Parts: sequence; C-alpha cells; structure tokens
Amino acid sequence: MIEILNDTKDDLVAVKATEKLSKDDYDVLIPLLEGRLDTHDKLRMYFEMEDFEGWRIKALWEDVKFDTKHANDFKRIAMVGDRKWQENMTQLMKPFTSADVKFFDLSEKNRALEWVAA
Repeated sequence: MIEILNDTKDDLVAVKATEKLSKDDYDVLIPLLEGRLDTHDKLRMYFEMEDFEGWRIKALWEDVKFDTKHANDFKRIAMVGDRKWQENMTQLMKPFTSADVKFFDLSEKNRALEWVAA
C-alpha cells in the first residue's frame, strides 16, 4: 500500500510503502508525480519502506514504465528502509537515473527528509 505523506509539497513527493504495492497504488502515485512534473523541472522523492514486501507484477510493470520515461526528472531520491535487499535495490537504481540516490535506515527518517529537501 502507498501512503502520501504530509511532507509532500512543491517539488518534494514523500511516500510510505507497506506490504506489497499494487497497480492501484500506482494509479494514485503516477498522476501525483506527473502533476508535479507539470510545474517543476525535477522532483525530489522520499520513499519510505516499512514492512515493505515489494511489488505485485502489474505494479512492477507500472514502476518500470514510469521510471524509464522519467529517468532524468528527479534531482534526489531518498530510499528509507530496514532491509539489506532494500539497500541493494537502491544501489541498483543508480545507473538508471540522473538523480542523486541515497539509502537511509528507518531510524534516520528525519535525516533522509533533510537530505532530500536540500
């Protein structure tokens, strides 16, 4: 499930992902991101993963399509989680985007928000 966090404003989109993301989650997230891109050249993304289990196949496809189209539309991406596979996923993202991408432990949420907003 995706939750849009209150920290979302201007060019910063902050979300919390739990359990498995579905296509319905992307039906909410993608219009939000594309709407922000209508008024901002580049976005900042805070992506918090708590009890996150990954993506359902249709959600993964939506994610790949969006990421391919908008690979250069992000300035910074803060990935926040507590699992080694989430940190590894963050490292795998780096060659596919022009954004500065950084992983933070869940205990560093505030630091991650400060970094992504800088």
